[in-house]
Amino acid sequence: MNGVLVVDKPSGCTSHDIVQRVRKAIQQRSVGHAGTLDPLATGVLVVAIGEGTKLVRYLQADDKHYEVVIALGAETDSLDADGLVTRRASVPALDAAMVEAQLPRFLGRRPQRAPRISAIKVGGTPLHRRARRGEDLEAPVREVQLYAASVQEVGTGELRLLVHCGKGFYVRSLARDLARSLGTVGHVAALRRTASGPFGLDRAVSGEALTLESIRAGLISIPEACGGLARLELTESGVDHARHGRPIGGDDIRGTRWYTAAPEQTFALFGPTGRVIALGRRETDRIRVVRGFAPDT
Repeated sequence: MNGVLVVDKPSGCTSHDIVQRVRKAIQQRSVGHAGTLDPLATGVLVVAIGEGTKLVRYLQADDKHYEVVIALGAETDSLDADGLVTRRASVPALDAAMVEAQLPRFLGRRPQRAPRISAIKVGGTPLHRRARRGEDLEAPVREVQLYAASVQEVGTGELRLLVHCGKGFYVRSLARDLARSLGTVGHVAALRRTASGPFGLDRAVSGEALTLESIRAGLISIPEACGGLARLELTESGVDHARHGRPIGGDDIRGTRWYTAAPEQTFALFGPTGRVIALGRRETDRIRVVRGFAPDT
């Protein structure tokens, strides 16, 4: 079985738990996921199967959409409802306009301090392990991208937001920082990922009941899964070069659009019959094959 599966992950299980459920259902080891969801979070988890695992690093780079509920008045060590309360503060009277006024300071590409309880590795060990061993360390600051954020509702002691962000962005950190900018503290009470790149909940199968039949019915083919990548059409000679891992020149590609691509641009390379042959990367005046797919993909 080869392709990509969009799973609607339930709350209370890890992303790895979902991978294990898929492996058990299809009796296949080559299964991975693209973009971890915290145990508390629900929604879109992109699972790669068989040849689809070759796409994971590219699918991980896709932007994400979330619905988030931020509880105000308490901050936790994990910055979500699963953690222990570390700070409390009173909550000022707020309305949507007041929250909207604070959101622009977080938009664009900006530094963000990750949660102390996260999967980021420091010294080769995930932060959450070191934090739970009682080590006193500070989470790293990383450059992340927030494309858009809007207020859905301001209730008594909580906010509901829609968030569109890039790879590596922590909504938990946004909850912490936004709450502080509003003169209080806060944490994520509920988080739902509604889309990861081109994959949304409309294509998702339930993570509660992953069976061989439901996985087969929901499986997205490798050619379709490559839809988020730039596409190049190869000639027959280009297909032969790609199959053997040789560089692909201009005469082996239909059209010249790739000449205007950014350096190091990654492409999905398709043959004349519509099969995806390989993934390639632009290097000056040629395309270098970086991952090939099995001929029957």
